[in-house]
Amino acid sequence: MRAVVVTELAGPSAMTVRDVPEPEASGLVLVDVKASGVCFPDLLISYGKYQLRPEPPFVPGTEVAGVVLDAPADSGFTAGQRVLAVSSLGGYAERVAVHPRLVLPMPDELTFAEGASLIINYQTMEFAFGRRARLQPGETVVVLGAAGGIGTSAIQLAKAHGARVIAVVRRQGADDFLRQVGADEVLRLADGWAGRVHELTGGRGADVVVDPVGGDAFDDAVRALAPEGRLVVIGFAGGGIPSVKLNRVLFRNISIVGAAWGEFLRHDPGALGQTHAALVEHVRGGLRPLVEARYPLAEAAQALADLEAGRVIGKAVLTQE
Repeated sequence: MRAVVVTELAGPSAMTVRDVPEPEASGLVLVDVKASGVCFPDLLISYGKYQLRPEPPFVPGTEVAGVVLDAPADSGFTAGQRVLAVSSLGGYAERVAVHPRLVLPMPDELTFAEGASLIINYQTMEFAFGRRARLQPGETVVVLGAAGGIGTSAIQLAKAHGARVIAVVRRQGADDFLRQVGADEVLRLADGWAGRVHELTGGRGADVVVDPVGGDAFDDAVRALAPEGRLVVIGFAGGGIPSVKLNRVLFRNISIVGAAWGEFLRHDPGALGQTHAALVEHVRGGLRPLVEARYPLAEAAQALADLEAGRVIGKAVLTQE
């Protein structure tokens, strides 16, 4: 079968497409891959900078949508069924074998490209809002890094939870797109956005700030919070890992919480099914993951290079077409 292979830990430039052996599927669900999500964990793995550090050569790819080819009798899945799969490796290929507990039924309403997009980003943000931030209808959510995959999923899910959304973005030209996604207001990162959040909320501040950026944006994220506000740390795309003086947390009565979805699943694997069920309800309510860039499997290296360079708005996927 054809697959994308990382030949050395040098990023997208060290990827090649070639024939590899079929995956060993004993006790696993064998999936005919129709679409694969392009996400930051895939990029980090290609550099050897992720928690999982396989030795080359290996096939990357963590988000899969496809059709079951074969499955154990007691897995709950049958040949021909449309599914999503969370695979630590192997998703950038024509077929992948995945443990049954990491396979999920795919909502009928979604295309394969949309299904592949519903995995890491949307699962992370549903976990962040529903479990970590305890988001309530009518609250105000600020989303940093709003034009990326995490950002757009955060906007959509915050709206699905009944929140008002203020998007904060670095890049120019994304305002109309973000409003179409669901943002009520769009602010520029370099334009004193924390002060504008207070203005837009009548001086109160945001109930929840979603921060996948870290770095210099973190201090403003703390300042933007209302009393009893929650800053949800998703990651550090800005490069720096910030710190905070706890007196600010104490005297302002705010909370800073982490939302490390992959790590939480290692602690509580059952959360995957719970979070997926919540997402399916959102899909039935009209949510559709945004697929803004599509690449054939042979252009996986270009897809990750574009992601790394910030050229992807929303979500990118690889297709087998």
